[in-house]
Amino acid sequence: MRIAVLSCHTPSLFWFRMDMMQSFLKSGHTVYAVGNETEAKWSGKFAAQGIAYKQILVQRNGMNPLNDLRTLFSIKRVLQQIKPDKIFTFQAKTVIYGGLAANILGITDVYPMIAGLGSLFLKDSLKAKFVRGILTTEYRIALRKCPVIFFQNQDDRETFQGNGILRRQKVVMLHGSGVNTGRFEAQPLPERFGFLCISRLIRDKGVYEYLEACKRTKENYPQVRCLLVGPYDSNPSALKPEELRAYIEDGTIEYFGEQEDVRPYLGQCHVFILPSYREGTPKTVLEAMSSGRAVITTDAPGCRETVVDGENGYLVPIKDIDALCRRMEQFILDPALAGEMGRDGRRKAEKIFDVKLVNEKICEAMGV
Repeated sequence: MRIAVLSCHTPSLFWFRMDMMQSFLKSGHTVYAVGNETEAKWSGKFAAQGIAYKQILVQRNGMNPLNDLRTLFSIKRVLQQIKPDKIFTFQAKTVIYGGLAANILGITDVYPMIAGLGSLFLKDSLKAKFVRGILTTEYRIALRKCPVIFFQNQDDRETFQGNGILRRQKVVMLHGSGVNTGRFEAQPLPERFGFLCISRLIRDKGVYEYLEACKRTKENYPQVRCLLVGPYDSNPSALKPEELRAYIEDGTIEYFGEQEDVRPYLGQCHVFILPSYREGTPKTVLEAMSSGRAVITTDAPGCRETVVDGENGYLVPIKDIDALCRRMEQFILDPALAGEMGRDGRRKAEKIFDVKLVNEKICEAMGV
């Protein structure tokens, strides 16, 4: 069969979906990766993995109707070229407009994965409610013929159910996108105690809370390292470079920008922190667990799926900097705790979140 995998962010296709696409290839299928960045930049990288790459015109953020209409016809045009038997989509815009394009072309074997609902489902302003209403209608139309919808947490499933998006479609729950436990091996803890956050630099990921918690922690424990890895973003809640600069210049944060391989940075920390407001299931947390790192994250949709409080880390309330500081101090005062919880996290990664287990479930549901 010909299988198209659609995303509105090409690096996510390459780094987060490669194991799944390799599973499709091993079953003898032809795979097309479809993303937003240029074919000149990415075709060679995907070709080296045995996968064809096609570009579509799509912006991850923004609600400009003309841009979204352009996205719809761009996806439709690429699907007409590929003529896929099955389509796997993830991320909101490609889930919606990929589904709508497939409906227009009469392709019914579309398998969307809902990996988080984004900031619009966190806000209660009139504008957010209005846009949320439009998105809900678009989801309802785009997904009405899908045989299966994948979810990564129960909160997102209940949101879809409550908004009438789910009807006769089969629901399959996944343990996130999985983690390659062979690539992300358990690493020894470094000599100097350190914390790490890997995230796009947007407020909804809890980056501001991480920065402030690090600032307070460093006042009492200046020897502790606080690392930050991740790109600036076009999201409306994105941090600006000048906002981060103050934390860099006063020594609060060691900032390393966007990195293709985060393993060396995981090796420099004892505890991984992601104070996000909402996720599908955060891939970075799974990679940290697989690397043998204790985790502090929030008791929020998607995040709470990764941590059993007191076993492989701690859950803290959303936006609660004081609670985050207390848990950080607990690890500093008892470094052995990070090792114990990191080992438990590694066991959970192998038993529950291994990408092979997740991909087996996807392939079974898609009939590939």
